[in-house]
Amino acid sequence: MAKIKAEPFAFPVKHDELALIVIDMQRDFAEPGGFGASLGNDVSRITRIVPDVKRLIQGFRNAGLPVIHTMECHRPDLSDLPPAKRDRGNPSLRIGDEGPMGRILISGEPGTAILPELAPVKGEVIIEKPGKGAFYATELGTVLQQKGIKQLVFAGVTTEVCVQTTMREANDRGYECLLAEEATESYFPEFKAAAIAMIRAQGAIVGWTAHVDDILESIAHA
Repeated sequence: MAKIKAEPFAFPVKHDELALIVIDMQRDFAEPGGFGASLGNDVSRITRIVPDVKRLIQGFRNAGLPVIHTMECHRPDLSDLPPAKRDRGNPSLRIGDEGPMGRILISGEPGTAILPELAPVKGEVIIEKPGKGAFYATELGTVLQQKGIKQLVFAGVTTEVCVQTTMREANDRGYECLLAEEATESYFPEFKAAAIAMIRAQGAIVGWTAHVDDILESIAHA
């Protein structure tokens, strides 16, 4: 069995059961004027991982392995947005409000779109998720089952929120999870470090972490 160099120990990879999930690389989280910036965050921390995320996506495409993209967003009528979620954050600019890139985190709006450099290509699955975890109220589980996927490589943002939440959901569903360290980021470096430590603690209790180059080297020989 092939292995990817990882922490806390090598990840035993099965290439025919492997997929990449790119979490929420959206304009609203990464560009000036978006929702992330409105909360006072330094969005340049997100944009700097774009080259590594792009390399990872291209590596999976070249290997003929599935790439799945997620977007956190809600219906235009806000029927899937709990008041408890809407009421948090910046009181002057909330989910559903009109922002510089359209209504914030609403399906179909410009700011909700994935960054152009990382845009899905024809045939790649896009999951619109109303929650932090990508399994909640989505078809992700069905998609993975249909494709015979049992191992997941994760990239995207933010490490400690939507990425870690989805990894924990996947772990509970029996998937083996690997986080690409340079292809994930947080607005807060200490949060990213803490999330990585929690994920791979106690013998990969949630999953493994690995460097992008090591992942790409492995899938190049898939």
